[in-house]
Amino acid sequence: MTRAFPQNFLFGAATAAYQIEGAAFEDGRTASIWDAFCRVPGAVIGGDDGDVACDHYHRHPQDVALMKDLGLQTYRFSTSWSRVRPDGGAVNAKGVDFYERLVDELLANDILPWLTLYHWDMPQALQDVGGWTNRDTVSRFLEYAGTMHDALGDRVNVWTTLNEPWCSSFLSYTGGEHAPGHTSVAEGLLSAHHLLLAHGETVRELRGRDASLNLGITLNHTVADPADPTNPADVDAARRVDGQFNRWFLDPIYRGEYPADIVEDIRVVDAEAVARFDEAVHDGDLATIAQRIDTQGVNYYHGDLLAGAAPEHAAVESVPDTERAVRSPYPSFEGIHAVERGLPRTAQNWEVQPEGLTRLLQRIWSEYAEPAGVALSLTENGAAYDDVAVIADGETRVHDDDRTEFLRLHLAAVLDAVDAGVDVRGYFYWSLFDNFEWAWGYDKRFGIVRVDYDTQQRSVKDSGREYARIIAARAL
Repeated sequence: MTRAFPQNFLFGAATAAYQIEGAAFEDGRTASIWDAFCRVPGAVIGGDDGDVACDHYHRHPQDVALMKDLGLQTYRFSTSWSRVRPDGGAVNAKGVDFYERLVDELLANDILPWLTLYHWDMPQALQDVGGWTNRDTVSRFLEYAGTMHDALGDRVNVWTTLNEPWCSSFLSYTGGEHAPGHTSVAEGLLSAHHLLLAHGETVRELRGRDASLNLGITLNHTVADPADPTNPADVDAARRVDGQFNRWFLDPIYRGEYPADIVEDIRVVDAEAVARFDEAVHDGDLATIAQRIDTQGVNYYHGDLLAGAAPEHAAVESVPDTERAVRSPYPSFEGIHAVERGLPRTAQNWEVQPEGLTRLLQRIWSEYAEPAGVALSLTENGAAYDDVAVIADGETRVHDDDRTEFLRLHLAAVLDAVDAGVDVRGYFYWSLFDNFEWAWGYDKRFGIVRVDYDTQQRSVKDSGREYARIIAARAL
């Protein structure tokens, strides 16, 4: 059976500035929190960093040509705050010029630029004065967003404020796994609020400048299922994960409120942290956060099966094996246990659960997006596998059958959601390239294009060839 995609459906791929650009300290760019974090002993596998990465800063014309060869209709990329406003200060003309050249290259190749303003690379100088725990960072972010719109507003129509604020708040300031590597419940709560406030302020500012812009945010989500739907403890564990991962961001954006049940859950374990959070939420903040958006980006990799007591078969941990001490990113985590359910797993031990994507899209659509008139796009979905490069007849080939199947299964899951009436406008594979995978360093490869980090040679994997075939056919 052949299944066609809607006519308005866009096929793309996604990357992030710190993960691919390199040129970490060239042309005026200064250190971001990830440059600093990579230099903390034991923070990143192999002691890796993004100083060179995929050298996209110097190779972007060839990379855009490769995108065109694959048939990509759109390219989701992020701009580097540390390159555009080094140290959070004055505008760096050379940094802005790079993104102008990149956007012009994309448009010349009929590829729609899909710009994300923040994919976790805050200037370290701002972190030194509190980072996202400091309300003043919201003003600094608004300045940066305005700079990017000044430069690209005539050529870029789709603007995403933040990528995965759950990661840049709770995983970074409470869990300690990502930069800046803190383990504070209070800091996670403050950071989440200020990130959302920066989102709302930016949407309001850009909307005021140009009402025709397509404005939105990208959130990462899980599907939290109770191991036993008849067991109250399992149901409660699933509720708490859903609330701390999904609803903590969805509810303020769409409903202008934080989930009251989760606030109380956290108050039980850290009343002082919640008191600081309560003080940080000023009058008018929630109305600002709930600015109307046009598109919500959905990032999905896997779901979670959860129990309220330690199960006989606990799920395999899927965190990088670094030397740093980390804690659960969930402020309220006691009595939450992941259960093994025998699904296939990626090289990161993430479950492969495409049906969860269909249910997730249906849930976000019916409960949040459809009532608000917001379209959905799957802005990240992908898998790391232990690829093996084979050189035959002078050509490098990667026969990544697992990733190819992952791609096909998840595109089918998107079509299942579309068939159920969900307005899904696009799919962005993560990632276009193998790249610096945060705390995993270069240990994991997500790309449909292999990067040889010694030579910077790009080689399209079998998954990339299959994606190009699907795009050309506009069908599975």
